[in-house]
Amino acid sequence: MSEEINYKNNPLNGVGLKALVTELVEHYGFEILHAYLNLNCFKSNPSIESSVKFLKKTEWAREKVEAFYMYQYKNLPPVSSEQFNIPPRDRIVSDDEKIGEPAKLSLEDAEKQREKRAKKAAEYQKSGGHKRKQSFGQSKKRSSNKGSAKKGGDPWGHWKSNSDN
Repeated sequence: MSEEINYKNNPLNGVGLKALVTELVEHYGFEILHAYLNLNCFKSNPSIESSVKFLKKTEWAREKVEAFYMYQYKNLPPVSSEQFNIPPRDRIVSDDEKIGEPAKLSLEDAEKQREKRAKKAAEYQKSGGHKRKQSFGQSKKRSSNKGSAKKGGDPWGHWKSNSDN
């Protein structure tokens, strides 16, 4: 027995990709869309037709534009952690979540967001592709290990017993 999921509250329900892109372009324009979404279909010789063609072929880009439509243009509250990995068209929007006014976006705000993302990406790259979560006292242990290596000249010296030296 299968349960029907009601998508009637999802703003993407019944909205075609061309209508969605047209609505976004008419409200924000190609320049703002490129600044926030960083998709070349909104920058290099942009048109609604070419953007729709690209988005139909590229699932990750389409989902990025659909999420922008839902959470910036339709101004819905942020998605729950349970639905974060679900594509925007498949997300359930509850009855109490109401569509708001489109967010006011500017190129300056987009640049601030881009700088913030670049800084975060640089930290991620610096950590070797892992999020760094230092536990209490971890940095002290590492610095003390380096000191012991300098004293004896052997980086493994503090693990060796005195009889091994």
